Amino acid sequence: MLDIVGLLQTEKDTFTRSERALTEIVLSDADSVLKMSIVDLAAQAEVSPPTVTRFCRRLGCDSYADFKVRLAQSRFVGQRYFAPASGPSSVREIAQGVVNGIQSTVYETFETCDFDAVERAAETLVKSKYMLSFGSGGSSSMLAMEAEARFFRLGLKVASSTDHQVQMMRAAAAAPGTAIIAFSLSGNNLPLVKALAIAGEYGLPRVVMSRAGSAMADQADVFLPVTWRENQDILRPTPGRYAFLANLDILAQTMATRLGGSAIAAMRRIKHQLVVNRDGDDAQPLGD
Repeated sequence: MLDIVGLLQTEKDTFTRSERALTEIVLSDADSVLKMSIVDLAAQAEVSPPTVTRFCRRLGCDSYADFKVRLAQSRFVGQRYFAPASGPSSVREIAQGVVNGIQSTVYETFETCDFDAVERAAETLVKSKYMLSFGSGGSSSMLAMEAEARFFRLGLKVASSTDHQVQMMRAAAAAPGTAIIAFSLSGNNLPLVKALAIAGEYGLPRVVMSRAGSAMADQADVFLPVTWRENQDILRPTPGRYAFLANLDILAQTMATRLGGSAIAAMRRIKHQLVVNRDGDDAQPLGD
């Protein structure tokens, strides 16, 4: 779908005077433009109707009618970004909004956590011979690497991947006994869905952490649902990251508890080397 609004915003400085006049009208009040005839828009911009037609064709539209259809589509997608609500401006207000959002999300994570699913996921991953951790596209990439960091210190074999093509290849080449854990905030990461489907073809157990009812959820052998309320303030980073991190920490500690002595032994060796080579005492985290 052609993003008419985005195209106008990025290309307006290259337009002629008449085209800039039309652009300013469209960007300032797209809703009104959708109700205008070509004659009305031409009159408001003080140009001729043929100029409007040429403007539409320059944007890749066949006609003024086609332009309005594409403008309506662009207007519908991401409506909050056309007229964003005014948010906090002082650092104190911003900090309060961010921290309150994180706190609410973490509390809600506990209330909605599927404890039975976490137990099944921990069992699946602990008994595997090797784990692949998949995610891509921002926060999900971070989560895939975070899972690797959480699990290797338990003495488990794990590798993360954030590249879709590599994910498909690794799923296809994985040896029996391999388990996959995958992350997606949206649940609509279709290339990752394809990699999980490939893993399923080869009988690899798949633990999926994502939104319920999503394409990702459909590929799960063990599904860990994550829910949160998204910000209305478009400038505030999503608190969903913290919902996923909390669920991942719950899963990691459950796995460590089920592993018992072997996890503690691996963590002790790591801590020994950190104390000797970095910290000099036992007060620092197991990592950095």
